Amino acid sequence: MINMILLQAQGKGGSMWIWMIAILVIMWLLMMRPQRKREKEEQKFRAGLKKGDRVVFSGGIYGKVHAVDEHTVDVEVSNGVVMTVEKGMIQPAPEPKTEEKK
Repeated sequence: MINMILLQAQGKGGSMWIWMIAILVIMWLLMMRPQRKREKEEQKFRAGLKKGDRVVFSGGIYGKVHAVDEHTVDVEVSNGVVMTVEKGMIQPAPEPKTEEKK
């Protein structure tokens, strides 16, 4: 396979193959690496969940962690309302914005 690529690189269309490979490598660096980094950060967040953490479900429901199991998390979404959800559906909640009144 490599010999074939090298032989074609010596011909007229050789530079085309080099450019195609270079473009694929650049696309991988720009798209796949940041995605994998985000996935690792999310896994680290889910592994470190503890009672009292503010979270948001993938559906947009906000709540506080009530209890953590191996694969599930109990989240209090309102006073006395606790939902059990899979860890994969939870993301860190953004910090609440404080509005300054003039």
